[in-house]
Amino acid sequence: MLYWDYAAAAPPYEEVVQTMEQVMRKHFANPSSLHRAGEEADRLVKRAREVCAAALGVLPQEIVFTSGATESNNLAVKGAALQYQSRGRHIVTTELEHPSVYESCLQLQKLGWEISFIAPDSQGVVEPSRIAAAVRADTVLVSVMHVNNEIGTVQPLREIGRQVKAVNRRTLFHVDGVQGYGKLEVELRDWQADLYSLSAHKLRGPRGTGILYVREGVTLFPILTGGSQERGHRAGTENVPNIVASAKAVRMSGERRQEFTTRIRPLKTRLENYISRIPELVLNSSGDGAPHIVHFSYPGMKGEVMARRLEELGMAVATRSACSSRLAEPSRILLSMGRDTAAALGGIRISLGDGHTEQDIIQLEQALLAAVQSLKIAEGGMK
Repeated sequence: MLYWDYAAAAPPYEEVVQTMEQVMRKHFANPSSLHRAGEEADRLVKRAREVCAAALGVLPQEIVFTSGATESNNLAVKGAALQYQSRGRHIVTTELEHPSVYESCLQLQKLGWEISFIAPDSQGVVEPSRIAAAVRADTVLVSVMHVNNEIGTVQPLREIGRQVKAVNRRTLFHVDGVQGYGKLEVELRDWQADLYSLSAHKLRGPRGTGILYVREGVTLFPILTGGSQERGHRAGTENVPNIVASAKAVRMSGERRQEFTTRIRPLKTRLENYISRIPELVLNSSGDGAPHIVHFSYPGMKGEVMARRLEELGMAVATRSACSSRLAEPSRILLSMGRDTAAALGGIRISLGDGHTEQDIIQLEQALLAAVQSLKIAEGGMK
């Protein structure tokens, strides 16, 4: 079975697994404890914070460890809204966002906040001027993802940040960076980002650990209370093995970013060119998107049917983002781009990892053609 779902979860680096095991065996004490074992665990957490900060070009005290990007996004959106509601109760985001941002905004909407959801163009890119035009004097937060987790489009964050801050300097700018880090350049200061979310298991780290960059001077209303950990942003005993292993994954992914892009982008280009030549398939991703995500639709054929057929042929692919893959509804992302319901129900996401080779792509191409031909025959027989 060839695995093509790195955007959902990537296999951990061997060095990450080894680090986790070592820390679990030797440093099991609570880092908040005052005895020597606790202090040793606390030093490991502090060092991990320094490693992550260096990778992002920020200060160690600006790094908050969470249980994953879902929590990081919830804390960024709800924490900012609740903390700064005296400034206003208006948030600007896009129709492309991950459910952890999108549904956080919907939840706040039910509680009385006004949310402006900005639609993308037909390629899945949001025009910065449209976001800036929605910003008002009472806009507390703008939240935009770096790379869409379903179709791989890249948003122009530098220009978005510039235009948002030109309209209202006090409006906080949050970036969901889960699918961008380790694949594309990250420039938080240049983007004028105040908040930035990451998930370790997308970077070949362990599940259950996320990172939230909180610019110094920004305060968030804590969603989890009960302790003073993470400088009061997030209560709960720190998961020392996960945090240390996650920091290693962040460092390794950052160091290997250029190598990853140089090797994987040509494979993506080859695969997209091949898909575009199959008449039954419609390509939704674009060549100038992220280097690791390819997305297409088989209009009229449910994505789950295509995915199951590919799995029978030895290819593990996704129908959409992992958080939504078991839903039967059409893709919210594709609908926002103007695709019809048939295309939005028939989406397939292929996400590449650093271990993939050209020979793997050839096998995938062969499986795609075989799957389309067999499904076409089966569809004709049913008619």
